[in-house]
Amino acid sequence: MRSSLLLSMGPLLVFSAGLTCAWAQQTPTLPAAGQPISISAQTQAAQVADFDVAAIHQHIPEPHEHNSIWSSSSDSRFKAENVSLIGLVHWAYEMPESRILNAPGWAGSTYFNIDASSDASVDEQLKHLSSEAGVAQKKEMVRAMLADRFKLVAHTETRALPVYELVVARGTPKLGDDKSDGTTINHGRDHIEVQASDSVAVLAEELGKEVGRPVIDKTGITGRYDLKLRWTPDVDSAGAGSSTADAPPSIFTALEEQLGLKLESGKGSVEVLVVDHAEMPSEN
Repeated sequence: MRSSLLLSMGPLLVFSAGLTCAWAQQTPTLPAAGQPISISAQTQAAQVADFDVAAIHQHIPEPHEHNSIWSSSSDSRFKAENVSLIGLVHWAYEMPESRILNAPGWAGSTYFNIDASSDASVDEQLKHLSSEAGVAQKKEMVRAMLADRFKLVAHTETRALPVYELVVARGTPKLGDDKSDGTTINHGRDHIEVQASDSVAVLAEELGKEVGRPVIDKTGITGRYDLKLRWTPDVDSAGAGSSTADAPPSIFTALEEQLGLKLESGKGSVEVLVVDHAEMPSEN
């Protein structure tokens, strides 16, 4: 199941991709490579509040539905609908899904609905933080919830992995309109649409979900653009490729023809998050 995520900027953060957040005027970092992540210890050290209530239920799938996360930097409510544990880890740790390794099979194929909140004192605390600090605190709260309810234990490593490098193809990139605001990521089985503060870097992350390797942005292109990519998957749900004469090309060809970018094979040192342990949560 591919995600289709509708995003918005401002106090309400529906989803965060590639966001660098600050807590107490410092940029949080993951532990050094190989060091286990003790979420409870992190939370206690940073004096980050926990959720008082976190209702978690397994999602009943329906056709053509979205995967969504709602989280405001100014209150304690956190809500997820049709999101896997891998998706939650991606959001809470800002780690691309292609770099989350060793997770059990259900972590990417079982989806959950979550509704979590704290008391009014935490809401009041968040209201007095900057937007970035509020987002960072909410991510710490979600990390603590994952440790408590999913028994998540993980550590970071740096590994030499096969990667794709996203580079500019010959000619001028075709990046669409330069957008001054708004954030959207819409990712389906045959399309990606991105509008974000660093659109090409976000596109690289989304491409990694399709091509099976981490995609490293080597274009040097920054800025907010309206990027649209459409391709024909290798096989459809029935196991056969599209027979439509005017169907879009493969994702590699489409990337070059539609956006003026291309993927080149390589090998690179990549920081990954290795899951040491995770359990299915008990339902409320």
